[in-house]
Amino acid sequence: MVERRVVVTGLGTISPNGKDVGTMWDNVVAGNTGIAHISRIDTEELPATAAAEVKDFDPTHYMDKKDARKMDLFTQYAVAAARMAVDDANLTIDASNADRVGVWVGSGIGGMATLEEQHSKLLNKGARRVSPFFVPMMIPDMAAGQVSIQLGAKGINSCTTTACASGANSIGDAYKAIERGDADVMIAGGTEAPITKMAFAGFSAMKALSTNEHPEKASRPFDKDRDGFVMGEGAGIVLLETLDSAIDRGAHIYGEIVGYAATGDAYHITAPAENGEGAARAMKQAVADANIKLEEVDYINAHGTSTELNDKYETQAIKEVFGDHATKLAVTSTKGVTGHLLGAAGGLESVISLKSIDDGIIPATMNYETPDPDCDLDYVPNESRKQDVNVVMSNSLGFGGHNATLVFKKYT
Repeated sequence: MVERRVVVTGLGTISPNGKDVGTMWDNVVAGNTGIAHISRIDTEELPATAAAEVKDFDPTHYMDKKDARKMDLFTQYAVAAARMAVDDANLTIDASNADRVGVWVGSGIGGMATLEEQHSKLLNKGARRVSPFFVPMMIPDMAAGQVSIQLGAKGINSCTTTACASGANSIGDAYKAIERGDADVMIAGGTEAPITKMAFAGFSAMKALSTNEHPEKASRPFDKDRDGFVMGEGAGIVLLETLDSAIDRGAHIYGEIVGYAATGDAYHITAPAENGEGAARAMKQAVADANIKLEEVDYINAHGTSTELNDKYETQAIKEVFGDHATKLAVTSTKGVTGHLLGAAGGLESVISLKSIDDGIIPATMNYETPDPDCDLDYVPNESRKQDVNVVMSNSLGFGGHNATLVFKKYT
């Protein structure tokens, strides 16, 4: 079997830092945070008060109002970002190609807001008041389903739910579908809308969220004083297609996706494996899949959640994999300004990785103030760096021991 080259020709995002790719990227590069006090829910009973919310989102800019009412917010975000990516790629989906255009959009949680709302109706008003749209609005695969319906993509249609690795796994799996010939084009990424009372209560009970009183400083990846992640929301979608298709269409190529690997820790339901053992295997396998040398990697967009164990163990894993080259790498976490988008994190961070290649800029790790002896790599602290970027690795690590690594390369 001849493996086909796969490139990225379209990007789309709905994020706390902007409701389009350009605005999001400019804010990330400038270090402008999308994190503030939560406005959507009452936090009086909750220890965490910071969140990275998408503000002033109007779904009718991207879909019919009647259709939007039948979608949970996470699905609306996915449809909006997918439409942006398809438009950015200048791709027309019609009878001539619809069967070869697929969708692979992951979500870690799905329709949490719908679940809470309908459960409240069940308890307070009875079973007959539960909406007939409850199930199709809640289930995580409906983002992929609605993207397919709204855009007319009739190829492979799938959803990966691997917690915070969902978006990265979805892009990687979509890449492999094209590489082996199952599709010519894939709309892929992740989406999440978890900013609800129940989700906050659950993550707070785990003591996973930052309780920093200053929201703009709450997410501080790799900093010694980090105390948890900040929950975010949104969607990150990329349009993948064969190199031949992109050349034939004269499409702008942001970069080539050349490597993907996924591993399992087989260790713990929430904690990463000691020393980042599972993450290290994912990185090693992704480099091998990309058929590149370790020294070719310029920049790692780290998972970097601002939690004690993740940042420590991801650092150890990078050092284990890259050896002496680890100190020459730029390693940043953009979650300092975007928050942690959970199942959408890998999608958004893939867009950021591709913009880094396209624009030659490595975005900073913001709020890095106090060095941690356990985290001693080049985290590009607090100011983005202008640098030619040829190869980017993006890590996403999820509860349940899911590890996903993507490798993007400048197209030549």
